[in-house]
Parts: sequence; C-alpha cells; structure tokens
Amino acid sequence: MIESLLVANRGEIARRIIRTASRLGVRTVAVHAEVDSELPFVAEADEVVALPGGNPGQAYRDVAALLDAAKRTGAQAVHPGYGFLSENADFARAVSDAGLIWVGPDAEAITAMGDKIRARNMMAAAGVPVAPGTTDPVADADAAIAAAADIGYPVMVKAAAGGGGMGMATAADADALRAEYEKVRGFAERLFGDGSVLLERHFPRVRHIEAQILGLADGRVVALGERECSVQRRHQKLAEETPSPALSQQQRRALLAAAVRAGETVSYRNAGTVEFLFDPEAGEFFFLEMNTRLQVEHPVTEAVYGLDLVEAQLRIAAGQPVRVPTEPAGHALELRINAEDPKRFLPGPGAITSWVEPAGDGVRVDSGYAAGTTVTPHFDSLMAKLIVHGADRAEVLARARQAVAGFQIAGPKHNLPFFAELLDNAEFVSGDYDTGIVGRMR
Repeated sequence: MIESLLVANRGEIARRIIRTASRLGVRTVAVHAEVDSELPFVAEADEVVALPGGNPGQAYRDVAALLDAAKRTGAQAVHPGYGFLSENADFARAVSDAGLIWVGPDAEAITAMGDKIRARNMMAAAGVPVAPGTTDPVADADAAIAAAADIGYPVMVKAAAGGGGMGMATAADADALRAEYEKVRGFAERLFGDGSVLLERHFPRVRHIEAQILGLADGRVVALGERECSVQRRHQKLAEETPSPALSQQQRRALLAAAVRAGETVSYRNAGTVEFLFDPEAGEFFFLEMNTRLQVEHPVTEAVYGLDLVEAQLRIAAGQPVRVPTEPAGHALELRINAEDPKRFLPGPGAITSWVEPAGDGVRVDSGYAAGTTVTPHFDSLMAKLIVHGADRAEVLARARQAVAGFQIAGPKHNLPFFAELLDNAEFVSGDYDTGIVGRMR
C-alpha cells in the first residue's frame, strides 16, 4: 500500500480522502490556501503545507507548489480529488514524471476524454450510442446554423473542453443559436483556453444517468451500478440517487455494458464515471461525457455496494487487487448542501455560527466545514453532502426528510429548505422526473 499521500484539494473531498487514507495507515499531507487554514481537513491531516500566493482560487492549481509540497514532505503519491487539477493531463504527467504515484487514470486517458468532440467520436467508433451532433468543432456561427439544420432543433451548444455543467446552452432556432454560439465560444476561451464548440441534439425531456466504473490493476474494467443525476440547476447536480428509478433491468444492463466498453476503449485504470442522457419516452441512452476522476456523488455507490471507492483508488494506484462487489443492496440518495439561497441558488457565503449534523440509521454526512469556520466566496459553494441509505426508495425518502429537518446550519445561506420541498414534491417522490424538475418547482 502507498505509505504517504498528498491530497491536492480542499474541503469536503480532502477530508473524505484523508479519512480513508488514515484508516489504511497511510500518512497524509494536506495543502491549503491561507483562507482555508481553519477548515477541518487541515487539522485532520498528519502534515500540513500552506500554499503560496494571494489568489485562493489559484492556489490549488499551482502545479509547481503542489509538487514542491510533495517533495518537501516525502509524499509518495498524489490524490487530486475532484475539480481543480483532477482532470488536468499535464498535472497527472508532471506527478508521474516527478517519480510520484498519481491516484487516477493516466494522462493519455484524461486527454482522450477531456475533449468532448474527440471523446464522442471515439465512443461512436467503439459502438457506444451517441446523440446526433457534430463530429468536428463548428468553425463559426454560420457553420453552427448549417449543422443545426441537419441535426434538428433544439440543439445543445457545448464547449468541447468544458465540464461540470459549464459551457453549455440551448438554442431553439437559428437566431438563438447565433447568440448562444458566441456566448459559449467566448466563455470557453476565457475559462478553458479553448473556444472549440460542438452541437448535439437537445432532448426537451431527458434524464441524466451515469455509471461508475473501475479500471482494475489487472486490466479489467467493471461497472458498479448507475446513478440518477437529473435534479439539477444550471446543468449542475443537486441530488443523486441509485439505482435510477427510470431504468428497466434490460436498460440497466445495456447502459452498464456501454460504460464498460467506454472504459476499455481508453484502457482505463482507477475510478471514473461515464455519463449518459436517457430519453425515457424512447427508452434510449446516449453517451454524454466521461469524468476521469472521483465524482462528488460517489458515496451513494459506496452505500449500496459496501465499497470504499477511495480505498479502491489507492489500491489500484498501488497495483493491488480490489474486491469488487457484484450486487447492490438497497437504495441511496445524496443531497448537496450548498451555501446558496434555496430559491434562486445564488451563492451566500458567510461565517458558520451553528452546525449540527443529523444522525440515525442509514445517515452519513461528508462535510468540509464546522461551527466557527467560514464559507468564503473563493470556491464552489458545496459545504457538505447528506447521504441516506435504506432498504428501498420509500425508506430512503422517509429517512432523508428526517435528516434534512435535523440538519442545522446558521450563518451562511443554505439550500436545506429546497431539499425539504424536493422530498415532498409529487413528481420527485413518484420517481418519474427529468432534468427540468427544478425549473418546474420554481
């Protein structure tokens, strides 16, 4: 097993990785921006390195500083968590070139899946279903309009280098497409340094379903079920559950087989997620993208499979075998507790004066904050993840209602009232919902 691990991240996910590594006897090294010095993950690591620079948002993206911290502390491996540099092929390569173990897929797989156009074309060639769309970047707005005439409106306008729901827009006609093309291209150039844009058919009523895969050290790729991720605001997830209420057993087997095929196509190693759009009316699914990292919503898979995915990541990176469960047990739901108002979902950072986490059968909280800490405006608004497991979906919803009612946060704004509303929403409770559910609630 890896002996020492530098966690190149912050908050909830850094704390999550440190917890598993410590249980395995792995010495942990935390890095932190100055504004994060009082957060729990810093106190729980075995060794701590303060990152330089006055820009907190860039501190965790400073490759030279991260590699220097690993060298100074004698860390043997680097775990990137999610976000920041987790899907940066140059960082993965730099870690490996420094003689360290990268806890994730190799740089080649990250590169292959990081460009949505390249990934889409690779998946189509491998026989993974893809939605109608462009096979090359569209050169300008006129080319986009010409392509949309063949694809059919409405279309999704997507940044080829985007991810996490960023760099996406919908256009219902040529005038809207011209405007949205320019917006997405400009956004992509500013944020990703790559203004390449692709078009795909937009499905007005669609579900977002993803499959968890593991590329094992022995070369096999396995799937650990799917996660329903259709509760979203601004194309970003708010709640996830497994198994998906939308899939029949036959559809589930087909989707998971496609996810395994996607992983095999790029000789994938370590944890990854293959995302699909599912058309409930036609019963068809289409490849969306592949996330070459641990997902925020990984705990629901852990709950039903009884597997620690971070431990699996560490074992795979160390070349060790992983016990792979074959059958899930029960149902699980995750709610992302964000520092944002529950109506418009605008960020609401602030000092936390009270923080009381719920407890009970099947209830787990992965948090990055505590009373006396501060949610700053420099990072994503995620404060904690509330995970609930039970024998079936009805039991999970009942437990989740109790847990939401028992979760007490004072200081920053938070979206717990939204989840109380969601858990009593007839559409959500029925299981027959899609990615437009949040808009209909508002």
